[in-house]
Amino acid sequence: MNPTGRATGVNYNAIILVMLVFFIISFITNILNSILVDVQNSFDLSLTLTGLLAFSFFIAYGIMSIPAGFLSEKYGIKTLLGISFAIMSFSSFLFAFSPSYITFSITLFVLGCCMAVLQVIINPLLRVAGGKEHFAFNSVLAQLVFGVASFLSPFLYKYLVNDQFDNAPISMFFRSLVPEELPWVSLYITFGALSFVFLFYIYFSKYPKLQRTEEERSGSKASYLSLLKNKYTLLYFLGIFCYIGTEQGVGNWISKFLLNYHDLSPQNEGATTVSYFWAMLTIGCVLGLLLLKIMDSRKLLIFSTSFTILFLSLALLGSAQMALIFFPLVGFSISVMYSIIFSLGLNSVREHHGSLSGILCSGIAGGAIVPLVIGALGETMGIRYSMFFLLIPLAFICSIGFWAKPLVTNKTISF
Repeated sequence: MNPTGRATGVNYNAIILVMLVFFIISFITNILNSILVDVQNSFDLSLTLTGLLAFSFFIAYGIMSIPAGFLSEKYGIKTLLGISFAIMSFSSFLFAFSPSYITFSITLFVLGCCMAVLQVIINPLLRVAGGKEHFAFNSVLAQLVFGVASFLSPFLYKYLVNDQFDNAPISMFFRSLVPEELPWVSLYITFGALSFVFLFYIYFSKYPKLQRTEEERSGSKASYLSLLKNKYTLLYFLGIFCYIGTEQGVGNWISKFLLNYHDLSPQNEGATTVSYFWAMLTIGCVLGLLLLKIMDSRKLLIFSTSFTILFLSLALLGSAQMALIFFPLVGFSISVMYSIIFSLGLNSVREHHGSLSGILCSGIAGGAIVPLVIGALGETMGIRYSMFFLLIPLAFICSIGFWAKPLVTNKTISF
């Protein structure tokens, strides 16, 4: 480490920090996939109002991501991390002790704003800490951590909500803190506690400060305007929008689909299938790490999208057993998409990567729009056929593999 604190090689402390933040983001974010049916029943919601919950969370990315880029320039990484986790802890506790549809929607929006700040901070940090030629690989590694957390969170839901754990001491304690008819609300007590613990970790940890190069900084308004005039900025923004929309469009409606068409319990088979969806995403990341070392990321994106379309169609049109198999396989096939699209985007411009990160992260708002569209269409045609809407964003993601022309390609091994 040189005297300025800038890493001269790979900065493992910073990479570990990024991975932990990814874990917590995922653990809190993707519990929505498991609890939506319970929320719908608890507050007597229509499919459209249920879809608005995901909208409340993910639209915050569209609103907050670019301002987060300016905040990252004004305040240090440690300060922004601490403020974000403090707000996350407070808002989670606030909802847990005053649960209603309105407070839940507000809490999800606040959590989404905090997640947007965290995403804008950690993506350029990961690129600097691990080296830009390894960014695609490290991004998939982060996606693997993301998948592990998403796999674990439905099991916490089952533990706190399922009747078979009524006598478990920890489950009894958390459920005693919330209304008896709303056991799922106890999840947000655990999220508040987890965020509070991580706040202390950030406060007491000592990790080297990384001085980002000019290309990594979030620049002025002029830098954003310059990027927005570049058609590839908008195309990669749309790519992130389509990926998150697909991921959440599948994950959010799995339990409802299994209940409506196969009469499977959201608290048992539904939660388990959602968990397997994220487990297979994690396994796919492991395979993706290997494949990115031997093949061009653009070709891998085309292959993964093609298999996703096949698996999704079989899950929607097949038997209950096929749905239980192919929904998780969708998670497997989409596993490398986000990291490949994001790394292609950052590696396709020469400067202002911090600003570009903010623009791309605002594409996470796709998780607000696509599930809402599916829910609205489902009111008239049913969830099964409304989920075929996902073929549109998948087609666009596939096209990226054909037109992308990055300045830096992922480093591969020559045999």
